[in-house]
Amino acid sequence: MTRTPAYLLALQRVVDEVVAPGAARIDAEGSFPRQAVGALGEAGLLGLVSAPEVGGRGEGHRAAALVVEELAHHCASTAMVAMMHLCAAPLIEAYGPEQVRREVAAGRHLLGLALSERGSRSHFWAPVSTARAEGAEIVLDAAKSWVTSAGEADSYIWSSRPVTAEGLSTLWLVPAGSPGLHVDGAFDGLGLRGNRSSPMRAEGLRLAAGAALGDDGTGFDQLLLVVLPYFQLLSAAFSIGTMDAAATKAAEHVSRTRLTHLDQSLADAGTVRAYVARMRVRTDMARALLLDALAALEAGRDDAMLRLLEVKAGAGESATEVTDLAMRVCGGAAFRKEVGVERHFRDARAATVMAPTTDALYDFIGRLCCGLPLFDQSP
Repeated sequence: MTRTPAYLLALQRVVDEVVAPGAARIDAEGSFPRQAVGALGEAGLLGLVSAPEVGGRGEGHRAAALVVEELAHHCASTAMVAMMHLCAAPLIEAYGPEQVRREVAAGRHLLGLALSERGSRSHFWAPVSTARAEGAEIVLDAAKSWVTSAGEADSYIWSSRPVTAEGLSTLWLVPAGSPGLHVDGAFDGLGLRGNRSSPMRAEGLRLAAGAALGDDGTGFDQLLLVVLPYFQLLSAAFSIGTMDAAATKAAEHVSRTRLTHLDQSLADAGTVRAYVARMRVRTDMARALLLDALAALEAGRDDAMLRLLEVKAGAGESATEVTDLAMRVCGGAAFRKEVGVERHFRDARAATVMAPTTDALYDFIGRLCCGLPLFDQSP
């Protein structure tokens, strides 16, 4: 008999007691899920991928994906906040100061990723913001386009052009509250309404030279090798949790809703059942691809990079299709908040436009399939 891992038992308590009860309110108010984030921290889930030597749970990609999927099933905003934190935490483990590592492991330090910029849009690997040396300090100037947990995180993984080295970027650890760090307005989006994904600016923001995460100019490699696997897998898990919730709610709705004059439920109609079946098949196919991507990464298979690129694109496209079908199946009732489907419909839309976008991923996948370099770095 397989035992349920301790982190999943802890997660279930947080979901039952905090995340699920607060999800509709967070969406309606557009409020940041502070209570849920605090509960995740207290349960050791913000320290999920932190090393045991600093007090973390020592888990990896598979555990992080399971956590994000379950959170997304109930509250997409909480799931997105947790996802970005869990994508940033491995960088802190690899390159961050021990004190911050310990705070993350203890659940007292929320991380955000500040990568995408107005100047390079969804090409997050190629920042146009600058970092320059002034004496023993580094001065950052940047305009970041979307930062989850903006104004709520305790620190941000921040990208810039290298100071002096060759390469595409350098990564920095920027503490919240740093002079010159600004959040440009509140987030009022179609979906993910509580994730506080707002633009941020650095204007003459000063850091100690030691705030760099790794060597100058190595940011691209760090993003590709450390962040990208987590980001792709957890993005897919987010989409799967969202579409699974929509598919489940749609099936429940048509099973209990009756056509009195015919003395039958909506589920008695073959066309309705076919739509429900399509939702389930697409959801399970996306989950199977996620599981294979995890297996490829863990085994070091030759197709691991291909699977990592495919998994976010496939799950994101499936989530938009499944949630659209859920709205169709539930008919006019789907437009009512209490059914819950329209929230998942809105939340699912983010996946295809969140960098790397689905269109960008299709280009990368095509490059791999055609034997071309993954990134075109020509002028």
